[in-house]
Amino acid sequence: MNIVLLGAPGAGKGTQAEKMVKEYNVPHVSTGDIFRKAVSDKTEMGIKAKAYMDRGELVPDEIVIGIVKERLMTDEFKDGFILDGFPRTVAQADALAFSLGEMGKKLDMVLSIDVDKEELIQRLTGRRVCNCGKTYHMVFNPPRKDEICDECGEPLKQRDDDKIETVNKRLDVYFNQTLPLINYYKNNGLLRVIDGRKSASDVFEEIRGVIGVYK
Repeated sequence: MNIVLLGAPGAGKGTQAEKMVKEYNVPHVSTGDIFRKAVSDKTEMGIKAKAYMDRGELVPDEIVIGIVKERLMTDEFKDGFILDGFPRTVAQADALAFSLGEMGKKLDMVLSIDVDKEELIQRLTGRRVCNCGKTYHMVFNPPRKDEICDECGEPLKQRDDDKIETVNKRLDVYFNQTLPLINYYKNNGLLRVIDGRKSASDVFEEIRGVIGVYK
């Protein structure tokens, strides 16, 4: 079972990936993890990528693809994978399909966890943190007293990453970048859209239903 998992920040992609790993015993791998391991293990592609990163330059697509392919060829992924954070562009999707073909593999499906922008903003901007390490959400997991930590009584803070201006920019980048990719996989017959507005358990039941039809 070879799956690409798509979803905007705040869509719950990480939560669903964890559930899928437990349910299907298929490894989940994110682009960030792949890069860190390749650089740390000093693989051929990892060394090339580090040279670009050390210069503050974007790593070219061919090296990104090489790192992903290098990792997917290991025994860990012989029975399948859940790929998260890659591909990000149609060019990368084409290269992934070609690389999988060289390995005698193919994508089985692309799951896109769909949540409208307004709800994503609510999810992402609602987080509050305390210096003691406790985290809250003003809608889904609020403190007993508004903006005050239950544990230590200190005022809660909103991280810069969770402020509306930053959240809007992150979401705009995601949607602008991902829309062509979604259309690409839709046209290839691989796309399965999952309603991410429901509870985490209900979202997972929908994913199970989609994978069950495939299996």
